[in-house]
Amino acid sequence: MELATLIKGFETVATASVADAVDQIAGVRGYMDESIKPRINDKKIVGPAVTILEAPTHEKVPPQHALDAIDESPAGSVIVIGIFGETNVAVWGGLMTAGAVANEHVGAILDGGVRDLTEIRRDYDFPIYSRSVSPGTTVGRFTTLAANVPVDCGGVKVHPGDIIVADIDGVIVVPRDHAEAVLKLSQEIDERELEQARLIIGEKSLRKGLAKYGRI
Repeated sequence: MELATLIKGFETVATASVADAVDQIAGVRGYMDESIKPRINDKKIVGPAVTILEAPTHEKVPPQHALDAIDESPAGSVIVIGIFGETNVAVWGGLMTAGAVANEHVGAILDGGVRDLTEIRRDYDFPIYSRSVSPGTTVGRFTTLAANVPVDCGGVKVHPGDIIVADIDGVIVVPRDHAEAVLKLSQEIDERELEQARLIIGEKSLRKGLAKYGRI
């Protein structure tokens, strides 16, 4: 299935259904820690992951791999930054947001902090999910090591090209190799839950809905 078709499909299914489908199809936890939260707005994010790895340093260097990835990645990408759960620095801010908007990316998922919230909310309304909010810079503390390598983010391994699905329920990583099967099962789960909800309302009984469909 083409990437564009996958993206459109995942935009229409419930995030919880995607999480359940990843559990069943991939056999791994696909949802990130609850601390990875939306910080700017509640917009849904769906797109392929472009990954950045950061690590401690004492050198005062810019996050070059991230800057290059923002400018060079295809439109519609989701920038995912792994920094080993460091919460006391911001790996993303206003200027990086401006670059992401200019290049038509759809969101950022950060295993660290974000700053410049007032500016981002006022000027860009760009969806960012992060582990924390911090005014601290990475310069002199952390550096980017590589782009488009596997990274840990929110307790989940993210590979380049994995499909990110995120909304106020949480952030899900769909392994690219399983994306088509996960989408199909997510759509089936959505359909069953709609039928189940109708039965519960019609019969005025949660137990009857559970007995027929066997899930909650």
